[in-house]
Amino acid sequence: MKPVLAVIGGSGLYEMPGLQNPQTVEPETPFGKPSAPIVIGELAGQPVAFLARHGIGHPLSPSEVPYRANIYALKSLGVERVVSISACGSLREDFAPGDIVIPDQVFDFTHKRARTFFGEGLTAHVGVAEPFCAHLSQQLYAAVKTTTAALHRGGAFIVIEGPRFSTKAESAVYRQWGMSIIGMTACPEVFLAREAELCYATMAHVTDYDVWHVSEEPVTVEMVIQVLQRNTQIAQQAIRALVESLAEERPCECGSALATALITRPDVVPAETKAKLSLLIHKYLA
Repeated sequence: MKPVLAVIGGSGLYEMPGLQNPQTVEPETPFGKPSAPIVIGELAGQPVAFLARHGIGHPLSPSEVPYRANIYALKSLGVERVVSISACGSLREDFAPGDIVIPDQVFDFTHKRARTFFGEGLTAHVGVAEPFCAHLSQQLYAAVKTTTAALHRGGAFIVIEGPRFSTKAESAVYRQWGMSIIGMTACPEVFLAREAELCYATMAHVTDYDVWHVSEEPVTVEMVIQVLQRNTQIAQQAIRALVESLAEERPCECGSALATALITRPDVVPAETKAKLSLLIHKYLA
């Protein structure tokens, strides 16, 4: 049975306790191996997949995560919905450490990453005006509301290359731009999910006030891990509630994102590219 949901765990969340009858799979993809073996088990009586974004033991920096392999591997398992659990810094006074944010916008400020599955003779211009699936994000928000977490709906998530944290000057500029939270891994993951016609939502755990907040200590790895460890139980409770609320059919348009995105004339697409991307394009290109 295909997983009804995939969870991608970020820094400090390398496994998902509570999965019953777990089994491990290691899909091969045209983009290499995923970050770690994917664990599939039962949660609330439904099959759920879990992938550690940074690998077991966190050997992969944000720039080294094989984002394309991760999303392609989940797609190959039949996954249609993905929830990312990510650490983030706050760029707003009212988003305090320990809070959870369900963002609705993203600003890609990375520069070293492969951002698309396409190329090599096939061009796709996928629409990402609303990068997160609004329906799944609302369901995730409702699920987190069943916990004790302080919760915020909406906000712009700026994604920097990393792995270093921001300077004070950079943090001040991001605040002037109207960004709400800052992290290192939502991009290109969110865009690849759209290209793969998956619903994607983020549960962002605020670990610190970045470095703009003069009354707070600058962010450290220890601070990030402490907050995520405290919030692990909240994340588990929310994911369980989300799984229990998922309908079989998706009411959004994520599942047809490529229908109007492919611009290359089919007869000029190389056969090798068609074969490589068949999992994504078979509905549109024979």
